[in-house]
Order: sequence, then structure tokens, then C-alpha cells
Amino acid sequence: MNLRPDPTFHPSPRLAMEAPVETLAYTLMLSPDGSQPDGLAVVNVDPDSADFGKIVHQVIMPNKGDEFHHFGWNACSSALSPLSGHAFLERRYLIIPGIRSSRIYIIDIKGGPTAAKIHKIIEPEEVFAKTGYSRPHTIHCGPEGIYVSTLGGGGPDGTDGPPGIFIMDCETFDIIGKWEIDRGVQDKHYDFWWNLPRDYMVSSEWGLPPQFENGIVAEDLMAGKYGHSIHFWDLSGRKNIQTIDLGENHQMALEIRPAHDPVKEYGFCGVVIDNTNLEGAIFTWWRDKDGVFQAKKTITIPPEAADPDDLPELLKGFSAVPPLVTDIDLSLDDKYLYVACWGTGEMRQYDVSDPMNPVFAGSVHCGGITRKTAHPSGADYKGGPQMVEISRDGKRVYWTNSLYSTWDDQFYPDGVPAAMVKADVGEGTFALDPKFFVEFPDGYRSHQIRLEGGDCSTDSFCYPSA
Repeated sequence: MNLRPDPTFHPSPRLAMEAPVETLAYTLMLSPDGSQPDGLAVVNVDPDSADFGKIVHQVIMPNKGDEFHHFGWNACSSALSPLSGHAFLERRYLIIPGIRSSRIYIIDIKGGPTAAKIHKIIEPEEVFAKTGYSRPHTIHCGPEGIYVSTLGGGGPDGTDGPPGIFIMDCETFDIIGKWEIDRGVQDKHYDFWWNLPRDYMVSSEWGLPPQFENGIVAEDLMAGKYGHSIHFWDLSGRKNIQTIDLGENHQMALEIRPAHDPVKEYGFCGVVIDNTNLEGAIFTWWRDKDGVFQAKKTITIPPEAADPDDLPELLKGFSAVPPLVTDIDLSLDDKYLYVACWGTGEMRQYDVSDPMNPVFAGSVHCGGITRKTAHPSGADYKGGPQMVEISRDGKRVYWTNSLYSTWDDQFYPDGVPAAMVKADVGEGTFALDPKFFVEFPDGYRSHQIRLEGGDCSTDSFCYPSA
């Protein structure tokens, strides 16, 4: 334990933006067929280094079949909470859950880029016994512990009871137990985040394990049976206080991105697909002066026409490529929202200074189901822009290309070998860096990224920006 707060803990988003830039990125590697263990790649992102854009270290796990998906830190700026914080923790450990195995790895990254190692492994039996949940997914470091969302309940297929959130001790990594006291109508789960000073949480929905583990279920998609609601929670009371149904046509309400400045009571949610027209969508949600939450669709992204002969079997009947909004991320100044269109191979940038009236600001193409746009380095980028991460200063946007192993195979049957790229952001410019294309070991795919010292989808801030 530190005697002073970790220097990577910043009271406000603006102070975090002024911090030293990242020199390392931590990227998940997964084996889609389970033939080799999953791993963590440490990538050099320092442009002044001879190793820029290269993997400088790997932590390979001792088990197979985990399928790494999302991960997060043991502690972040939320530790500075004046009410329940643990300000003297270190941002030292990465918490990596296996979405298929329900196993959780604790990785100690202290000691430099080549020192990362396994600190502890939590076996699935402990997760099941202490929470009744399975398929751990999103990690958020809260003031008093580590919050873990899940995609499955109990039983072999994860449908014995609804999924939810559980808490881990932020020092011992012991599982404490289930978080919810009253979940209301919530019966599916995906992402979650919060406004700590305002004491509320927002969560979203994907689907239950039988709806995603073996690939997308087209019949459920067209019947509106995937998640299409966002839930609002009393954070300290641990109860659902309101649910907004975005409409059955808005299938798979995934990433939740609240404004970083806690004074602002709004945020965004990305919807993968509208099953009536194949559009992708972004909803803005906010709390009105009476304390009631509202949501409105503020961005739509149309599909692209395509020859059925160029499409995977799943899409041939539509003669179009849906954008497939699979990830979004918001810069720390709450100005730019980045939208990953995994199907069309486009990363879109929107100016959301006015969250109710986003303005399209630019885009780059890389990959795509039919476009198949090569990276400017000349490298063959397969898949599409997927997990996106923004540097604290907002000048660099990183992303990978794999969504989920079985879904990759349906939408990109020619394969999605791991790749990681970067785009640079300037005054009125947004362009791919031709010198940054990370190559991974054969047989792996790449998913979520975490940046040294924190990033835009990690930290929760307790104090407003000046």
C-alpha cells in the first residue's frame, strides 16, 4: 500500500488529461478454438522507442478455453471518493475474467513492461458458490471494491436465474458476494458504469448465454429477444429505480458511457442493430430536473448496400452490411464520441459537446465485411474496428478487430487474425497512423485494450473539472 495516493489517480477528468502520456498498452489475446491458452500482450506505444508498435512481453495463462473478453484495473481515480474511497491503493493489478470458463486471473503489472505476471487465479467454482452468477464480463474499480458484471446466472447454460454484478475485495481479491438488493425487471446484463457523486449506476443488456455462446441466433434477433433496455440504479441502495425500454427493434443495447465530469448527468449507449432496417444507433440518456431518467436516439448509422455473393451466409438475404455498433468510447473532455462500426469497417468520430445534437466529425475505414480496407501500412486488416480505447489527452485512439469468437466466424468466415491499430486526433483531423500496426502470435485474436496509467473507459472521477 502506498503512503500517498497513486499518482495515476486524478481527482478530475481535466487533471487526468494533463498527466504524462501512456507508453504501454495492455491488450487481451484469445485463442478462438481453445487450442492454446489465452494471454495478455504488453505493447510498446512510445513513438520514440525502437519497440514502438511491438509486443514487448506476454503473460500466457496456464489454462485453455477461457476466452478473454473485457478486463480492468483493481483501482483507479474512484479510490479518491471522499465518502468510501481507498486512496492509498495502487493501480497495480489487472483483473481478467474468462467469459467462457468463468475463471478470473489477477495480473500484477508492477516492475516495468517485462515484469507482468500472474498474481492469483480465482477458479469458477468460487464464483458460482459465492455469487450464483457465471460468465464474468465487465470490470470496474469502485471506491470500496472491484465490481464485476456477469452475463450468466447459475446452471450449466447460465439461465438458472438472471445475471448481475458481484463485488471483489480490492486488496485480497476475495469474492465478497452479489451486489443487487432489488433488481426489479432486470433479467439480462452487459455493461455498467456510474456517476459516483450523484450516487447512481446505469447498466445495459446483451443476451443470455444460449443467445451468444454458439453465435448470434438470427431468430431471436428478428423476434426482438436480445437486450433492448437500460437500467438505472440507486448505487448505495443497490436497487433498480428505473428501466427504459429502447424498443424491441433496438437489439443489443451494449456499451454505457456516462459523461466523465460528474457535474454532467448524461451519457451514451450504443445499440448494435435495429432489426427493422439494419441501422446502428446511439442513444443519449440523461436525468431531468425532477430526477427522472430519459433517453433519446441521437445518432443513426445506415447499412451499406452489398452484393449477396460478397456477404456471409447470415447476411445474404439482406443484400446489405449493417454497421454493427459493437463499441463506443468518450474522450475525457466529453467532446468526442468514437463509434466502432465493426460490420462496415469504420471508426466514426462525433462531436458530442451538445449531447442531444451530436455532429459527425470524421471517420477512418479499416477492414469491413465487404470493404476489406487495408491498413495504410499495407497490412491486411481483417475484421473491423472493435474494442476502442482513447488516450487520456484525447490525441490517440487505439482499437482491435475481434468481437467474440463464434460471432467472428459468422460475420468474417475467412478469419480475424489479431490486429491492433491507432489513429491520431488533431485540430479537425482524424487519421490512421501508418507506422502503428501490432502483429500478434499466430492463432490469436485481440480484444480489449487498457492503457498505462488509465484511459477513457476505466476511471471514474469524483470531482468536477475546473
